[in-house]
Amino acid sequence: MKTLTFSLLSGAFCAALGAVSLQASGAVDVGKLGGDLTPVGAQRAGSADGTIPAWDGGLTKAPAGWSPGHGDPYAADKPLYSIDAGNVAQYQSKLPAGQVELIKMYPGYRLDVYPTRRSCAIPAEVAQRTKEFSGQGKIGADGWRLEQAVGATVPFPVPQSGIEVMWNYKLRYMAKGRRAQISYLARDTAGALSEVKQWAYEYYPYNDPSVKGPADTGDIEAKLLYDILTPSSRAGEMYLVHGYLDKPQDAWIYFPGQRRVRRAPSFAYDNPIAGGDGLYFVDQINMFTGALDRYDFKLIGKKEIVVPYNSYKLVDKANKYQNLIGQDYLKRDAQRYEMHRVWVVEATVKADKRHSFSKRVFFIDEDSWTLLHVDMYDAKGNLWRVQEGSIWADPGIQACTSFEYVSYDLVARRYIADGFTQEGEVLDLTAGMEGRVTDKMFNSNELRRRGER
Repeated sequence: MKTLTFSLLSGAFCAALGAVSLQASGAVDVGKLGGDLTPVGAQRAGSADGTIPAWDGGLTKAPAGWSPGHGDPYAADKPLYSIDAGNVAQYQSKLPAGQVELIKMYPGYRLDVYPTRRSCAIPAEVAQRTKEFSGQGKIGADGWRLEQAVGATVPFPVPQSGIEVMWNYKLRYMAKGRRAQISYLARDTAGALSEVKQWAYEYYPYNDPSVKGPADTGDIEAKLLYDILTPSSRAGEMYLVHGYLDKPQDAWIYFPGQRRVRRAPSFAYDNPIAGGDGLYFVDQINMFTGALDRYDFKLIGKKEIVVPYNSYKLVDKANKYQNLIGQDYLKRDAQRYEMHRVWVVEATVKADKRHSFSKRVFFIDEDSWTLLHVDMYDAKGNLWRVQEGSIWADPGIQACTSFEYVSYDLVARRYIADGFTQEGEVLDLTAGMEGRVTDKMFNSNELRRRGER
């Protein structure tokens, strides 16, 4: 079995941290919001070498004929260069360790790098409220729970710690709720493609400007409901998850054969996902989900690296899963990469806690606070799994969003793709704004009602 050591894979990355810029410790200069900084805390200016342009407000108006899953505002762009096994050493300092290993491991795996488009817009109300309430966000005495923040803001636009960056990610603006038909996809070692298709409903109460603090949401961060449609052997299963600001999540499962709802205390942390062949843990859902209590989060700083961005080709409904999901990796032509500035946060398991991933390294977009890449290490410090997100701007919500992501297991040499919407009938990002997703949908009684209809 191939051994992947942390020291060999990440040495070049760590050595390059001289290029990282950290905010100085001490008082937070929120006066720069809307000036040198964008309204949510990103650097407004472009990079010194010109590869990253200045932020100009993002994509606020949909091109003619565009809708989610249909069309690409940047279809005319051509790749500037590709990174593959032949030139990866040249670009290694601009890549997460996981991408370097994927390029080295799989023949034909490459990154096509396009011109950088800072497409993520910011709703005017979120921009105004973030500046108005800056400095009011507060982390609890335990070092991880969110003790105070108001709704429809970035709680820590000028973060001073890793935990503040993680809460910015968890409370990033994506509108109040959304719904979609999504698929979980994987190929077995013989090449057969399996699919679990489901309705996904997601509710984000902290995107509501009426929220003045955690008590207004019942200390809820997010509510998720998954209703399985296929395969027939699992049709009718439902999973309800409540994510909290101050404690581990609660979960319930509806079993159609029993017509009963049961609590699911194991649906959290590093417990395997049902039907995932041990390739995928619960807290990998949506790149990272659940409580932050098992890790210490160290803020490494900010770095310019190549990440997936403006993934319109990937979410195009012209794609069919049989062609998109390759044996070893996602079809390379479908993914777009760009150079962007990201926050780098290193999470290590606390001395009195346990988790199968002893360390995670998170790469979070400065413009949207979206998690774009995660490297995950085992107890011996070996790189084990690599997770990659997608991001694209939707003028309908005046912000960027993300559904699709993949997780590569470097030991099993297999991967899963989750949140894929290309063959789903519905991709509705404004459902929470227009009443199609509401808080009353996310309770155990609703699971029973849906199961009995």
